[in-house]
Amino acid sequence: MGKLVLFPVYDGLQSLDLTGPLEVFTGASRYLGRDYYSVLTASVGGGPVRTHSGLCITPDVDLLSAPPAHTIVVPGGFGTRGPQPEIVAWLRANGPGASRLVSVCSGAFLLARAGLLNGRKATTHWSVCDALAGAFPEVDVDPEPIFVRDGNVSTSAGVTSGIDLALALVEEDLGRDAALTIARHLVMFLRRPGNQTQFSAQLTAQAAERQPLREVQQWITEHPAAKLSVDALAERVNLSPRQFARVFTAQTGMTPGRYVDRVRLEAARRQLEDSEAGISKIAKSCGFGTPESMRRAFIRTLGVSPAEYRRRF
Repeated sequence: MGKLVLFPVYDGLQSLDLTGPLEVFTGASRYLGRDYYSVLTASVGGGPVRTHSGLCITPDVDLLSAPPAHTIVVPGGFGTRGPQPEIVAWLRANGPGASRLVSVCSGAFLLARAGLLNGRKATTHWSVCDALAGAFPEVDVDPEPIFVRDGNVSTSAGVTSGIDLALALVEEDLGRDAALTIARHLVMFLRRPGNQTQFSAQLTAQAAERQPLREVQQWITEHPAAKLSVDALAERVNLSPRQFARVFTAQTGMTPGRYVDRVRLEAARRQLEDSEAGISKIAKSCGFGTPESMRRAFIRTLGVSPAEYRRRF
């Protein structure tokens, strides 16, 4: 029997928070031909639970009599809005003995209530990051990344990011090739790195109400190497630079310069992850001009150089 991965389940959980990571761990056996993990779902009392979308799940075992787990994965969902005292008590008693503690989405609230995130850096779904930070000031909540690993405790953002985190754990156990094999079978484009933001520039910025400004947003995304100064962008919509900057910021919640910086950084990250192009070529094609300018942008935003980013991801 492989390492036990245990999923506590409860009424009101988000089904994909459970099934996404579960498919990754079971995929290690299915696609790699190795019995590396055994997977169990467990509810208090062992009875069926219903997800907040209405799906009924019959767990494998009673949580209160479950065997010790190597990895505990706590899914999130609307059910975490309630106290879940029995699950929290179980986590408080059993969490410290696990080799790894993991939460998906708002499952971080259950770990926090059990005191397992005290003094640690963590994340959760962007919509409840402020609530987590407000309720648990002893937790260092970072709303940006799709997952955070702090020692043996890992927390992820909303829903599908639990798959990315599970793949990172498989990579830690079995290597990069194993994780990529599972990702391919799950028809995932790639395993996103943990420090990837929960928002792309297009999602972080609001869509402008005025059609010409929306078209400018799209044009920037499609032409990161173009001249994207405020003057040049203002000319595209027949506004003065001052008026353009004011209206763009008001309608998108982001200055033109910050939007351009984010688009260019995302474009460079995608090329580093998906292509074998050289750093100089990527810097030019993404609008940085020189490799040194791109390196400074990566260090400033991500804390790693482009070369190190490519090596890791």
